[in-house]
Amino acid sequence: MTTTLQAPTKTLKDVRGFWRTLLALVAPLPMLGMGIFYLLTPIDGGASFEDTVAAYAANEQLVGALRWAQLPFLVGLIPATFAVAWVARRGAPRLASAGAFLALLGDLAGFPLIQGGDNLAYAAVTDGFDVATMARLQKVMEDDPVQLVASLLFIVGIVFGLLLLGLALWRSRAVPAWMGIALALGGFTHPFMPGHVAAGFGLLVAAVGFAGATVALLRMRNDDFDLPPLPATPR
Repeated sequence: MTTTLQAPTKTLKDVRGFWRTLLALVAPLPMLGMGIFYLLTPIDGGASFEDTVAAYAANEQLVGALRWAQLPFLVGLIPATFAVAWVARRGAPRLASAGAFLALLGDLAGFPLIQGGDNLAYAAVTDGFDVATMARLQKVMEDDPVQLVASLLFIVGIVFGLLLLGLALWRSRAVPAWMGIALALGGFTHPFMPGHVAAGFGLLVAAVGFAGATVALLRMRNDDFDLPPLPATPR
């Protein structure tokens, strides 16, 4: 009688805790950074290019520092959106899916395609470009059909995508209801806030909602976050 020896199975490294903690840490940072940017920026978003250049020239060091506050928004909003959707998906699967679809569609369209006039104004101040020429360049870019569509998708993602994600977070009962409401209100009202200070406070309210995902992820067990790794395949 022969006995077949089976090679012992090796368990792959479980990194669920790493990804769960990373998403938890990233979740509130994008809206927090952009909220600070809006609060402290020296000019309202709807100002003319010439007025923006003048305001940036009078506050060059402040504007240079605030550019770094935008970085978490540009780099982290997509994973932060995943964090909220992942937390809400089991308690409110349809709302979380619809909100994530709209929000991510807006992010993926807006980030690579929208070229903001803020960067052109800052370049005009720091590198001495002709203001009239840069203003014409901004107008051409704003009227570009691709950028117009990307801007529309981005606004839809922020307004309606975050609204649905906030409602999903609320309905899922994964976090206190007020945190989901904060996300819904902060995203939905942002484009309609009068002035940069009010817009900044609105984004800080949204950051509180994103922090709900942080709380839920840090409390979550790895088994509730994702499936464990498979056994290693023998070579």
